[in-house]
Amino acid sequence: MKNIQNKWIRGAIPALLLHCSIGTVYCWSIFSQEIANYIGFSKGAVEWAFSFAIFFLGMSAAFLGGLVEKNIHKSSLIAAITFALGMAGTGFFIWYGGAHQHSILALVGIYVSYGFIMGIGLGTGYLSPVKTLMLWFKDKKGLATGLAVAGFGAAKAIASPIMQGMLDNMGETGIYKMFYILAAVYFVMMMIGHFILAKPEGWVEPQTKSKEEGIIATLKTEPIASYIGIWLMFYINITCGLAIISQEKMIVKCVGLGAYAGLISTISALFNAGGRLGFSAWADKMKDRNTVYKMIFALSIVSTLIVLFSKGIANGAGNVALIVFVLALIFIVNAGYGGGFSNVPTLLSDHYGMGNISAIHGITLSAWAFAGLTGNQMASYIVNHVGEYIEVAGVKANPQGYQTVLIVTTVLYAVAMCLSLFLVRPMKKVHQAAA
Repeated sequence: MKNIQNKWIRGAIPALLLHCSIGTVYCWSIFSQEIANYIGFSKGAVEWAFSFAIFFLGMSAAFLGGLVEKNIHKSSLIAAITFALGMAGTGFFIWYGGAHQHSILALVGIYVSYGFIMGIGLGTGYLSPVKTLMLWFKDKKGLATGLAVAGFGAAKAIASPIMQGMLDNMGETGIYKMFYILAAVYFVMMMIGHFILAKPEGWVEPQTKSKEEGIIATLKTEPIASYIGIWLMFYINITCGLAIISQEKMIVKCVGLGAYAGLISTISALFNAGGRLGFSAWADKMKDRNTVYKMIFALSIVSTLIVLFSKGIANGAGNVALIVFVLALIFIVNAGYGGGFSNVPTLLSDHYGMGNISAIHGITLSAWAFAGLTGNQMASYIVNHVGEYIEVAGVKANPQGYQTVLIVTTVLYAVAMCLSLFLVRPMKKVHQAAA
C-alpha cells in the first residue's frame, strides 16, 4: 500500500501540479488582444511573446536537462520561481505599458518576462517530473508520462474560462491584475509539487565520466540517424500542429460555427490532453513505440486530405458533412499533436535507457523551440500571401489561404511518415529490463 501511495503522491500528483501550472502558457490567445489594446501595440507585435516562450522552453530544457538529471528538487524549484516571476513581470510591464502607451520598454519587458524568464520555468518544469514518473511506473511508462503531459494539455481547457471570467469581471485594469493573481496561485501549486516530488528509494543514477560524455556515449549506442529521425519527426509534428491550431478559430468561423468557437476550442484542448494520455498508454502495449507516430501521421494525412479534396473550409458553411470533416481534422490534429509530446520521453527511454533520459529528452525538446518559431509564423505568412480575404459565413476570411496551409502540412506530415518508417530504427524495448 505504501508503494502505491508513493507513486501517486511522489510522482503523479506533483507532476500534475507542475504541468497544470506551466501548461497555461497555451492560454495566450485568451488575452493577447487585450494586452495589445492596453499597451498600444498591434496584436502581431505582442504575439512574439508566446513564440519566445515556446522557444526558450525548448532551449532551457536542452541546456538544463543535465541539471534535471542530477537534481530534480533544484530544477523544480527553479521552475516554480522563474515561472511565477515571469508571470508577475508580465503583469508589471502590462501595467507600465498602460501608463506609457506605445512604450518599447513595456513590449520588450513582456518579451523578457513571458518569453525568456517564464520560458526557463516552462522548460525545467516540463522536464522535472518526467523521468521520476517513468521510474515509479516502470511497467506503464507511457500511461504515467501521458498523465502528466495531459495535465499540460488540459491546462488550457481548465484555465481559459477562469481567465476569461477574470478579464470580464475585473474591469479595464483586470488584464495586469490577473497576471499578479495567477503568479501567486501557480507559485503555490508548483512549490507544493516541488516539495513532494521524489524519485523511488533505491534508484541510483548510472555513473559517467562527465555529463557530455555520458550523453554522447548513450546516443552512440544506436545509429545517429535514428536519433535525427526522432528529432525531425517530433519537430514536424509540432510545426504542423501549431500551423493548423493557430488558424483554428478562423477555420471554425469559415464553416459558420463562429458562435461556438469557444466551445470548439475547449473540446480541441480536451482532445489535445486526451491524445497525450491515450496514445502514450496505448503505446505501452506495442512492441515498438514508434508505431504510434506512424498512426498519428497517417490519421493527420487522411484527415487533411479529406478536407482538401472536399474543399471543406470554403464550402463547409451549411453543409453538415463538410463541417464534420473540418471538426474531425481539428480534433485529430490536436490529439496527434498531444500524443507526439507524450510519447517522446518513453520512445527515447526505449531506445537509450533511463540513464541520461532527462538530458536526452531536454536536447530533443529543442525541436519544440524551433517549431515554436516556425509553426505559427509559417501559417500566418501563407494566409497573408496566398488567396484573399472575402466574406464567408458573415466574416472576413481567407479560405484559400487556410487550404494552402493544409497542403503544406500534408506534405510535411508525409515527410515525417517517411522518417518514422525508414530512418528511426525499429525498437524492441531492449532497455526496459535495465530501466
